[in-house]
Amino acid sequence: MKKTISATVSWVGKVDWELERFHGDEYSTHKGSTYNSYVVEEGKTVLIDTVWKPFAKEFVDNLEAEGLLSKLDAVIAQHGEIDHSGALPELLRRRPDLPVYCTANGVKSLKGQYHADWNFQVVKTGDEYDLGNSKKLVFVEAPMLHWPDSMFSYLTGDAILFSNDAFGQHLATEKLFNDLVDQNELFHECIKYYANILTPFSPLVIKKIEEVLSFNLPLSMIATSHGVIWRDNPAQIVHKYLEWAKDYQEDRITILYDTMWEGTRIMAETLARSINEASPETTVVAHCLSKFDKNDALTDVFRSKAVLLGSPTVNKGILTAVAAILEEAKGLKFRNKKAAAFGTYGWSGESVPLLTKALGEAGFTVVDDGLKALWSPDSSSIEAISAYARGFVEKI
Repeated sequence: MKKTISATVSWVGKVDWELERFHGDEYSTHKGSTYNSYVVEEGKTVLIDTVWKPFAKEFVDNLEAEGLLSKLDAVIAQHGEIDHSGALPELLRRRPDLPVYCTANGVKSLKGQYHADWNFQVVKTGDEYDLGNSKKLVFVEAPMLHWPDSMFSYLTGDAILFSNDAFGQHLATEKLFNDLVDQNELFHECIKYYANILTPFSPLVIKKIEEVLSFNLPLSMIATSHGVIWRDNPAQIVHKYLEWAKDYQEDRITILYDTMWEGTRIMAETLARSINEASPETTVVAHCLSKFDKNDALTDVFRSKAVLLGSPTVNKGILTAVAAILEEAKGLKFRNKKAAAFGTYGWSGESVPLLTKALGEAGFTVVDDGLKALWSPDSSSIEAISAYARGFVEKI
């Protein structure tokens, strides 16, 4: 259903209340999401992005019901990922004459996924689309925010930045704007989105934001592709991105672990309790990785100044949930975070040295050789764990 954003700009996207997982099964969306698509109706009528493939027919039917399908003069495809481009095949089946404006990498992505030779019009930073009525769309390439093909579009006059994935969040809501939703919920989803998707590209985030700011363009709204539109102080999310991109950390320690016969759980709980006693002002969280959502765990890692990672030794190795989080962390390239390993063992005790090595390879600053406990910790082991926690606090 068409919703008004400004006198000539409307939202025509889809609210997905049922979405639980995203990027295959890689990202948890506890609050659902939206697929934001926009129509600009000036002298010319332009569609900016579409929706995810499962909703393609519904989306194009709605455009037709709103009298927009026949009016369209062009489509702007800011990013080829199918949650944004998924309705293009259905749209262009009905309107094969429409030109598709995208980056050169966008052509590669769209051809690679849909195997169609549409009327592509390649644009680069500074190129413009004349809408008439003295208004233009100005294109800004934004590679690796978060794909090589990504770009922004800026609407002159209205001063709206259509930012695609940047500045978005997975949050299903019928309320279009940032000032109309719960702020704690909003910013939790924003930092989770940044931590799990954009962290590897933080240097590029800084560079691109500084480039866009150098244009000195007025800004009334940031219209994202997921979640809310930023109209109340839209620059606030830009400043948050700059903060998050600069080796972000809070006074927080995250303990991640998995356990087999509870020994490593006892170690994790003792570490959490002892760190709290040694540094009451520090927030401490502990998550069992086989039970706790991995994306929420990684968000805590992003927010933390230090991480403790634990696993018992199993088959001379580590538990699979711990191995998986290490693989994720390696790809996300967390910066400016200290770490150490811990775990129980019965016979050989390889897990702690393996974890210590892997933490270093994932980019963490490893502060020591870690902590082992034989079998299930007894009272003397508990005291040793507590002493280790106090020492760990001093090292960070």
